[in-house]
Amino acid sequence: MRFEFASASRILFGEKTVHEAPALAARMGRRALVITGGTPLRSKGFIDSLQDAGISVIPFSIAGEPTTDIVLQAAATGRSHACDLVIGIGGGSVIDGGKAIAALLTNPGELFDYLEVIGKAQALPFPPAPYIAIPTSAGTGTEVTRNAVIISREHKVKVSMRSEMMLPKLVVVDPELTYSMPPGVTATTGLDALTQLIEAYVSRKSNPLTDGICREGLVRAARSLKTAFENGNDADARRDMCLASLFSGIALANAGLGAVHGFAAPIGGRFDAPHGLVCARLLPAVMDTNIRALNRKHPGSPALMRYDDIAGILTGDPSASAPAGISWIQRLCRDLRIDTLRTIGISESDIQPLVASARKASSMKGNPIELTEEELEAILRSVMTPAS
Repeated sequence: MRFEFASASRILFGEKTVHEAPALAARMGRRALVITGGTPLRSKGFIDSLQDAGISVIPFSIAGEPTTDIVLQAAATGRSHACDLVIGIGGGSVIDGGKAIAALLTNPGELFDYLEVIGKAQALPFPPAPYIAIPTSAGTGTEVTRNAVIISREHKVKVSMRSEMMLPKLVVVDPELTYSMPPGVTATTGLDALTQLIEAYVSRKSNPLTDGICREGLVRAARSLKTAFENGNDADARRDMCLASLFSGIALANAGLGAVHGFAAPIGGRFDAPHGLVCARLLPAVMDTNIRALNRKHPGSPALMRYDDIAGILTGDPSASAPAGISWIQRLCRDLRIDTLRTIGISESDIQPLVASARKASSMKGNPIELTEEELEAILRSVMTPAS
């Protein structure tokens, strides 16, 4: 057996750890490009604390998911102000954007030189500018992954910029920063984390280290996601979900994902829908299709036992089998009031282009079995029906 494992250089976890970030940032640079979300005022206190620590701050807001245009604009802003440090404080989109921006600050060429699928996917020749990631949501785990997901409106797809050098120098996960997340965002981001833990656990690239991380993350997500949705000030639930998100990012960075995220990239590029919603609605259909395909083609596959393990963790019943796990996820989606994918406007004419794009996605490489075009089309049709 051979595997590798990589994560951020340093991870700080715990309540009020955000207050430690300015002093640590001052050791990395003196002029920071600070990436925030669509409401920069929420980060004013943090920005003030950076300035108190002697750091010049150049703020830049990313409202919504990062696009190729916004990433280029931010990188140009950073260069024009001679920034030697990048800090992302916000949701997954902010953290993703910050990773790409930090890489572009120090590397030559064009953005498309480094993008997968639609670009040249070239390796970064130089390390990115030091990057500090401070998530304010709990779901993507992108603070500990080696890629940044970026939307190309021109190509109608989400693609990655990827390098082991893009792992942040410092990650600060303070659960208190997630208390203000509204229930809908808590639901969709939490379901993204759950999906990532499941896909990494059954991935063809899983290893003993990621297996343990996935199982622990699943335990925490199963017991706390609904509670965090119902009571955003529940400290134990928020802490659990921050850990589940962090673990999901570590796992996917080292074990890959599967067909859910293979579909999520092209769907996210074509339609305006929360990533977690797309994952949540695809997850039961993908699990069911994978299990049926494995039973038919590889009945002794270890992935089948893993789906049973997942069911046992989610339901709390060690004797549960995979279908019980699928049913548990479907009930959770109803409890969290997750919309169906019909609401985002996918039509029959979109199915073949989405399948063609999904088959090229890097996430598909980790799916426990290669699915046929017909199976992939059936997955999309099943989530378009009123019963999904």
